[in-house]
Amino acid sequence: MSETQALNQRLQTERTAVENLYRAFSDKNPDLLDLAVTQDWDDIPLAPGQGPGPEGFKPLLASFIAAFPDINIIVHDMLQEPGKIAVRAEITGTHQGEFMGMAPTGRRISVRLHEFHLLNGERVTTTWHMEDWFAMFQQIGQFPTL
Repeated sequence: MSETQALNQRLQTERTAVENLYRAFSDKNPDLLDLAVTQDWDDIPLAPGQGPGPEGFKPLLASFIAAFPDINIIVHDMLQEPGKIAVRAEITGTHQGEFMGMAPTGRRISVRLHEFHLLNGERVTTTWHMEDWFAMFQQIGQFPTL
């Protein structure tokens, strides 16, 4: 295999890992995280109550799926170089279950997210993310209590 072919294969493998991370939401399949991230995946910042690695994130993902059964992540942009992928995406869904202590409202949400992923050639090792949760709370008309 040539250097170019090896690089292209690595890029495709890394891209597939990141796509699996988002498919875990859209396909409502937390087990896809095992194909997407390493066991010691560092998700920065952790959500309240979130544990480390994929096992720490699966309960959070399950709560998203329960609260927004039609949850979908739309990737608008994915920029990549070996070992790094940046994503601009959008989470959509309908608030049909309790979320962060807030009763379901039946309202649609559209939340922008920006994420930067480090990869080891196969899976995501670190993710820095920023979601517009304030906009989501405005869209559902509620804010979680502290």
